[in-house]
Amino acid sequence: MTKIRLAIPNKGRIAEPINELMTKAGIHVRMTASRQLVAGTNDPSIDILFVRPIDIPEYVAKGVADIGITGLDMVAERGSPVTPILDLNFGKATLVVAVPEDSPIKTVSDLKGLRIATEFPGICKRYFEEQGVDVTIVEVSGACEAAPQLGVADAIADLTSSGTTLVINKLRIISEILVSTTNVIANEQSLIDKKEKIDEIILAFESVLAASGMCYLMLNVSREKLADIEKLIPGLGGPTIMDIAGSTSVSLHAVVPSDKVYQLINQLKNAGAHDILVLDITRMVR
Repeated sequence: MTKIRLAIPNKGRIAEPINELMTKAGIHVRMTASRQLVAGTNDPSIDILFVRPIDIPEYVAKGVADIGITGLDMVAERGSPVTPILDLNFGKATLVVAVPEDSPIKTVSDLKGLRIATEFPGICKRYFEEQGVDVTIVEVSGACEAAPQLGVADAIADLTSSGTTLVINKLRIISEILVSTTNVIANEQSLIDKKEKIDEIILAFESVLAASGMCYLMLNVSREKLADIEKLIPGLGGPTIMDIAGSTSVSLHAVVPSDKVYQLINQLKNAGAHDILVLDITRMVR
C-alpha cells in the first residue's frame, strides 16, 4: 500500500477552508488527542501532518511530507524546491509595500536607506535587491501595520486581501510584490514514486472545486412546455431529459449556478414546471 503524508496548517487564516475542503473531498481526519502532530484518516494510506504554514514547504521539500497545502507566499519565503500542482483558489492575498498616508514616499526607489518591517524577510530581501534599492529589513511577528506608528520602521511589506487593515492604520500602497493563493504543493520525488495516489487526492480536491457554486436541479414538466423550460436552464451543457413511467410529463435534471436559482425557480414555475427540487453538490467530476 502506497502511504501518503499530507501536511496542512495547524492554525491560521487558511486552516478552516482547508479542513472544509478535505471533508468535502471525503478525507476525514481521525484525531485522538488535542495538539496532535500526526493523525490518521478514514483512508489508511493517508496520514495528516499538522505544522505551521511557513514550515510546510520545507517539510515537503525534504520528503517529510509528500504533499502539502499552504500559500504561495510561504513557498516563496522559504524558497523550497517544491512543485505547485493545484491552485485551490482561496486565501488570495497580495504582498504589498505600504507607507504612512502622510509620508512623502511615492515609489520603491524613495525607500533607499530606510527601514522595512515585514514577516517575509526572505521575499523582501530578494525584491529590494531586484529593484536595486538598499533598505534595512526589520523582521516582525504580527501587527506589522503598526510598525511605522511605533517608530520601528518607515514602511511595511505585508499581506492584504481587502485593504481594510491598511486603511484603518492610515497606510497607502506604493508597490505590489506578489499575489498569493492557497496551493497543493508536492515533493518532486513523490510525484514520481507516488503519482497514482497523489493523482487520486488531487482529483478529489478538483471535484470539490468544480462543484463549488453549483447545485443540482430536478423538475417535472409536460412535454408541450419542455421547450420553454429548456430555454430557461443556464446549466453545464444541455439538461438531461427522462421519461416518467405512466405519465405525459418528463423529468428534467441539470447542474446550474447556485446564484441563479433564486430567480430561476420562479421563472420555471411560471413556465409550467412542477415538483422542483434543488440539491447541494459536494463533488463533481467533469
